Amino acid sequence: MEWIKQFWHLISTPEGLQTLIGWGGLPVLALIVFAETGLLIGFFLPGDSLLFVAGFLASPAGEKIMGDHQFSIFWLNVVLIIAAIVGDTVGYWIGHKAGPPIFNRPQSRFFRRDYLLRAHEFYERHGGKTIVLARFIPIIRTFAPVVAGAASMNYRHFVAYNVFGGIGWVVSMTLLGYYLGQIPWVQQNLEKAVLIVILLSISPMFVHAWQEWRRKRSANKSS
Repeated sequence: MEWIKQFWHLISTPEGLQTLIGWGGLPVLALIVFAETGLLIGFFLPGDSLLFVAGFLASPAGEKIMGDHQFSIFWLNVVLIIAAIVGDTVGYWIGHKAGPPIFNRPQSRFFRRDYLLRAHEFYERHGGKTIVLARFIPIIRTFAPVVAGAASMNYRHFVAYNVFGGIGWVVSMTLLGYYLGQIPWVQQNLEKAVLIVILLSISPMFVHAWQEWRRKRSANKSS
């Protein structure tokens, strides 16, 4: 299982992500973004930290690391926006084809029914806005388009939310890495900077869980 440890190191640490990006460039970045947003088994992939590190590597400071293999921030955003939009579109059609029965599918190693139901609950509360909001919430962003498809969300509305959310997510995260990457402290403490980004990206999940806990607590008291 040594290869699993090596793979996890590549996708979960700034050093590993730098190695991965340096080896595969834009194609491997696009593949990871697509898999996280379009395939149900991609929920564990680190979209936020990947985009942040990619933005950093596209900055003037990143040139020292990438050298002649450095990509421009413009093409980075173009390629990854397309990957994110296509990924969510695939997720939508997976859900649309499977229909409501997908919510009753047994949980397995490659299918997390609990995450799907959590995304469904999020969708029930926020409607179409879920496709935009979920972009910034790890795990939920993988399952949200599937839920939208299974719920037969109007496809034109889905496309609008998908495009808006995809652009907002990719551009905000890469530009964050690009501009913060020019700060000496970030250059010297990239791992800490990525950790801060990860904590900020998962904070909405904790806020949502806390709100749910308060709502259920209030409901129990009133009953």
